[in-house]
Amino acid sequence: MTEPRRLPLETWGRHWLGRLQTWADRAAWSRYGFEFLMFGIKQGWACLFGGAMLALLLATHLWWPEGAPVSRYDFLVVAALGIQAAMLILRLESWEEARVIFVFHVVGTIMELFKTQHGSWIYPEDSLLRIGMVPLFSGFMYAAVGSYIARIWRIFDIKFRHYPPLWTTWVLAAAIYINFFSHHWLPDIRLGLFALTAVLFGRGWFYFTPDRERRRMPFLLGFFLVAVFIWLAKNVGTYARAWAYPGQEDGWEMVSLAKLGSWFLLMMISVVLVSRVHRPEEEVAGG
Repeated sequence: MTEPRRLPLETWGRHWLGRLQTWADRAAWSRYGFEFLMFGIKQGWACLFGGAMLALLLATHLWWPEGAPVSRYDFLVVAALGIQAAMLILRLESWEEARVIFVFHVVGTIMELFKTQHGSWIYPEDSLLRIGMVPLFSGFMYAAVGSYIARIWRIFDIKFRHYPPLWTTWVLAAAIYINFFSHHWLPDIRLGLFALTAVLFGRGWFYFTPDRERRRMPFLLGFFLVAVFIWLAKNVGTYARAWAYPGQEDGWEMVSLAKLGSWFLLMMISVVLVSRVHRPEEEVAGG
């Protein structure tokens, strides 16, 4: 796989990073504080695509001119394409990553078509760039999750212990995806999927580098925390009236916590898809 190239400012950035690390090493509190700061910076950098999309949702909600010749939703489609193109041109994402993210975009759009037909949520504004009831920008919100998983995997140099056999993760991902559709007619097996996820990943740890030291976290805890942030982002999206869940048609209210579980499961699909590009590597002993 071709890794994104380093930017011209990297040498300058590494110089100042080294100086800050030297300063932080003077005391335990400053060392740990700097490590936490670096963790936040790297998380923000990994969220580049998703953060840009959320900013656009809020900005267009607050300042989109009434009577504009282009609909807000159509502008978001073009803007999302521009962000994705810029990330590829600047090699902030590799083409291999982009292809997997595109697959997640398609997977998400198919689910959007089905879910909007069944009234799970609506898109209240008009647009031209849409399929049925689904504006095309919606697929980029799923792509943002895939982009985050792909980038964080690389930025934090994530490796694993006790990662389950790949074929079992594909079975899990397929079952999760099918259940998002089938539970409208058949019994919802979500609890069983949570249990299967726990069986497969419950022993797993992932290792990452926020600054210089390798740190570790239980796999399930780490990705539950990611699901929490996605749930918060869903609240931002509905506040910006990009879409609305039942009960939000006449005014904004917090997204149901039940969506937290849904996004945890959907994120597992993203992890499995990204594993096609970033193969799960075993953390060496002593890491």
